[in-house]
Amino acid sequence: MLSEKRLRELAVKTQTTFINVVREYMQNLFLNYFYSLEKSENIYFKGGTALRILYRSPRFSEDLDFSAPSINRKLIEDLIEEVSLRIDKEGIAIDINEATITSGGYLSIIDFEIGGEKFGVTLEISARKKKPSGELVLIDNPYIDAYSVMALKREELIAEKIEALLNRKKPRDFYDLYFMLRANLLPEKAVLKMVLPLVEKTQINFKHELGEFLPQGQQRIIKDFKQTLISEIRRFVV
Repeated sequence: MLSEKRLRELAVKTQTTFINVVREYMQNLFLNYFYSLEKSENIYFKGGTALRILYRSPRFSEDLDFSAPSINRKLIEDLIEEVSLRIDKEGIAIDINEATITSGGYLSIIDFEIGGEKFGVTLEISARKKKPSGELVLIDNPYIDAYSVMALKREELIAEKIEALLNRKKPRDFYDLYFMLRANLLPEKAVLKMVLPLVEKTQINFKHELGEFLPQGQQRIIKDFKQTLISEIRRFVV
């Protein structure tokens, strides 16, 4: 277990809040233990947290999102229970709440306490009609030794992020698009013609919604993020 002192040093180094660093530490611990277990190989890591941990997005995330070809509640809860036991042995208080089967898959809230901070990580596993494709990815990170995850293949992960933006239009979806464009992760630019009107119409206060999840160096970008994103999209849309 990392000491509170070390976690606070990492918060200073990464120019973010202590809670962002602690949560990300827990996400890495969870992923490490989860993918060390048998029968986890058909559950694929994805979403904004995957953009952060796999591709170095600046945006910190509150969630852990996965895809699976089907939902086996007993298997999932057995895996989560084993991960929880291993994290507890690290001296970190952990509690699983609100575990439920949803219309789209499985959802639970995992509560942690460390360094006097209490926080939750939402874990969601979505069932996919078409079997997802995965790839084994080595995760190098500042918290624990390098470990491997079974991640949703990059093209599928990116496609899901675009679909999320088109359907739910949350602040983080717009920021993730900006990151994907800047990181050259978006192979198909034609979809931007559909995205541009959504950006132009949105009234989201991005600084208010995203500020706490971005490091200090990104604060200037979200000050006028709507116009920044429009300018970035127009580099590819004539």
